[in-house]
Amino acid sequence: MTMIERRDPESRVAAHHRDGDGIVRIGYPIEVRRVQVVARRQLTPRMLRLTLGGPALAGFHTYQADDHIKIVFPDPDGTRRDPVPDGQGMLDWPSPPPVTRKYTVRRYDRAEGTLDLDFVLHDGGLASTWAATAAVGDEVTIAGPPGAKAFPHHYDHYLFAVDNTALPAVARWLEESPADVSAQVVIEIDDEAEAAYPLAARDGITVTWLRREDGGPTLAETVQALTLPAGRTFLFAAGEATDIRPLRAWSRDRLDALITGYWKRGIAGLED
Repeated sequence: MTMIERRDPESRVAAHHRDGDGIVRIGYPIEVRRVQVVARRQLTPRMLRLTLGGPALAGFHTYQADDHIKIVFPDPDGTRRDPVPDGQGMLDWPSPPPVTRKYTVRRYDRAEGTLDLDFVLHDGGLASTWAATAAVGDEVTIAGPPGAKAFPHHYDHYLFAVDNTALPAVARWLEESPADVSAQVVIEIDDEAEAAYPLAARDGITVTWLRREDGGPTLAETVQALTLPAGRTFLFAAGEATDIRPLRAWSRDRLDALITGYWKRGIAGLED
């Protein structure tokens, strides 16, 4: 994208939310920021929120509920090889690139200058291990967000099919979507304690929690069995790539959809 295409993303995303059709990629000027951990909060036994802050967050761009940043990790010996802005709204990355992991922007408070990221804690994960031990005052490099896959806020109905990794995106959407929105949300979790994750209570919204180990219908099967209301429905599906794959064929020629594999069993740092 050119610099011109990355100008005024806030107005462009808002216009698409209000009047657009389908999914539009809207680029943001991509920045690299060195920030600090300013707070920790355990949301559920497996979900940890880190709040990041610092003057580098001034001018941060995020306008779509599933926007993401990359956490840029140092090399094993502690050497930092962070990317640098190229002067045209993009980044120059060193070769080979440093290890990164993507995380959804749960909340950006412009007035306070803080950014919330929610981490699913699991054994062996690079970012999970870092988050579990990160202390208030620790510094971290973040890059992005690169832009939005913006979808309108004027569909008749919304359908969300997600697992716990996409809870931050759904939670943010519930906070930012129109007051009269209609939606069905199906969330797959590993343990019933994860259902304590805070979601805004909204009229017109139904939430179904599924446990992976219960032996019942899968996430995709549950979604496919739902009765959808009349009118245009938009499907947002995100989670383990294999689990949500059946929804790609099911939604084709049926629904407008944004389907993203956030992770894949046995693969670190999935890029979907």
